[in-house]
Amino acid sequence: MVSEVIWRDLGACRGLDPEVFFPETDDEADVAKNICDGCDVRVACLEHALASREKVGVWGGTTERERRRIVRQRRRTA
Repeated sequence: MVSEVIWRDLGACRGLDPEVFFPETDDEADVAKNICDGCDVRVACLEHALASREKVGVWGGTTERERRRIVRQRRRTA
């Protein structure tokens, strides 16, 4: 897995306005999710968000609601 320092430096979001990744609603998250879709470190970002229990923002192309769903699915299969 790519170390945290490296993946943050390689993210498609680097240099962009952070506000894009902290939308008010899930519907407004599409812009950020589209940026994440083309990102080479999307998986590392998502895994960081899951491990850190990030509660807000778009991380690894997922919203808070989507990350909660992933956590529940992983618990069921563990």
